[in-house]
Amino acid sequence: MRTTTQLRQLLLAGELIVAPGAADALVARIIEQAGFPALYLTGAGVAYTTVGPDLGLLGMSEMVNRLEYICEAVRVPVIADGDTGYGNALNVIRTVKAYEKAGAAAIQLEDQVMPKKCGHLAGKQLIEASEMVHKIKAAVDARLDSDFVIVARTDARAVLGLNAAIERAQLYLEAGADVIFVEAPESIEEMKEINCRLNAPTLANMVEGGKTPLLPNQKLKEIGYNIVIYPNSAIRVMTKAVSRLMDALKESGTTQGQLDQMFLFNQVNNIIGLDRWKELEKKYQ
Repeated sequence: MRTTTQLRQLLLAGELIVAPGAADALVARIIEQAGFPALYLTGAGVAYTTVGPDLGLLGMSEMVNRLEYICEAVRVPVIADGDTGYGNALNVIRTVKAYEKAGAAAIQLEDQVMPKKCGHLAGKQLIEASEMVHKIKAAVDARLDSDFVIVARTDARAVLGLNAAIERAQLYLEAGADVIFVEAPESIEEMKEINCRLNAPTLANMVEGGKTPLLPNQKLKEIGYNIVIYPNSAIRVMTKAVSRLMDALKESGTTQGQLDQMFLFNQVNNIIGLDRWKELEKKYQ
């Protein structure tokens, strides 16, 4: 079954789709092996692991490069961050085609001015709602697979307020978006209002230390969300762990005391599927 169809069926099933974030194929494999039904390609995470801050510094081709590696590594649906579509409606057409060809099951597009900012940073600017409507229509028309999911994100909550964000979300839904993502609500009451007023599948974004309350998955389901992403939880854990490792190595001159904090050589090889490649090596020797 195509991953696009898998994601559509997950949405129709009515269960909350928990999609942790990955910025590379290694983390993507770990997410899949842990049993999650989908994962999220995080644009912020790709930025963190390449150029630095999430300020719209990455281009479409750089994201597609990571997307191809991840989609080759896993069989679960990948919901891929497409930022602003990297330009106008014509750029959105090219982006959707590239993401679909790379293997994504869904693309997320947002209504910020390009270059965009992280959804939980101050100083965001929006394009006109009418321009975003045309970009969504272009995305819908560009997809070859009707099951390919278009996620429309609005960052209007921080700029214009919650009512304007919900009004924009409704316009995006009418333009053909499959899932609505109102970024950075600031209370449980706002999260409930979003789901009460929008008759559509919705996505929640759990950012540790961000503007939105960090709620358990069961609570998010009760509120009415259909998808929850944890875009950079893995990166935050990895960053702290690596910082601790480097401090310990600098101080003690060895990693011996850190062995219980890491996967050893063979354990990592198991995660990345070395045995399967060794079998293929024998077959074709």
